[in-house]
Amino acid sequence: MRIKDILSPESMIMELKAKNKEDAIKEMADLEVATSIVNDEDAFIKSIWDRENESTTGIGGGIAMPHARNKSINKARVLFAKSKEGIDYNSLDGQPVHLFFMITAPAGADNTHLQALAKLSGLLIDPELVEKLKAAKTPEEVIDLFEKAETKKDEEDKKAAES
Repeated sequence: MRIKDILSPESMIMELKAKNKEDAIKEMADLEVATSIVNDEDAFIKSIWDRENESTTGIGGGIAMPHARNKSINKARVLFAKSKEGIDYNSLDGQPVHLFFMITAPAGADNTHLQALAKLSGLLIDPELVEKLKAAKTPEEVIDLFEKAETKKDEEDKKAAES
């Protein structure tokens, strides 16, 4: 799986208007409905909150990965959003979140959302990528950054396997 395959310019918010966690989730969910990724916003938001209530998806380092898999979701997608000011998201490190990756997958889908979580986590440990994503101005730039990061990681993994 490649991140670019489930990342789309239409599913990006380059500057969240939200100032708190509740409004951020609602703003991202609104876009998921507007782009027909989600067909039942209330059920979708409930599933996001059910997951958040288990433990925060604010993983630290200014990053949050809210995610859901259920029948209100039409297709797998990673919605990218960012907040220049940062949002208090009850993150594990107590720091505000600047980059959001809302991962969706239909009920009955394979482990697409888990693969996306793992792939994003593996790429976002690179502080240089995180800084570039924070500075990105367009959705196309975000996609390009992920393509380059995935290619770089593939090359590093290949070298490590050969040695």
